[in-house]
Amino acid sequence: MTAEEKRVFRLRVEPLGGDAWRLSLWQDLPGSNGRKPERRRVAGLEGTSLLVAMDQVLEQVRAAGYRGLRGGEVVRTRQRRPIEAHEFQLSETGGVRLGLLFLALRPLRRVERMERVVAGVRTMTDEEAYYWFSKCTARESGRRAQRALRILLAGE
Repeated sequence: MTAEEKRVFRLRVEPLGGDAWRLSLWQDLPGSNGRKPERRRVAGLEGTSLLVAMDQVLEQVRAAGYRGLRGGEVVRTRQRRPIEAHEFQLSETGGVRLGLLFLALRPLRRVERMERVVAGVRTMTDEEAYYWFSKCTARESGRRAQRALRILLAGE
């Protein structure tokens, strides 16, 4: 199994009531020193931010082997039977890109800035995306790195 085939991220669809919903990205972390593996929430996105990012979200979901939504069910391209619509397993690269996108978009309010962030993340190389993801998810300096990324991609 190559690194690209590993499924280490999960994208959850969470209903908020009515027609509203949120996407949350979770990362499966391996256990170390005999500890159990754990799952941590990377970020969530809803509302206008989610609508602006939806093309990239669907692109990563399709890259993970899902064909799309049909009647509330998600259908995998490799299987004919529907699977649960509330969770998608993503590759490491796809999860890193979506995590970076979610972290950068979350506090923004102006759509034009959101669009610049989406375009900037889309054009990043995999190495750049991994670098920024590691910086933006660091415990001590993550928020500063997220702000730096937003300034770099969309100006502030």
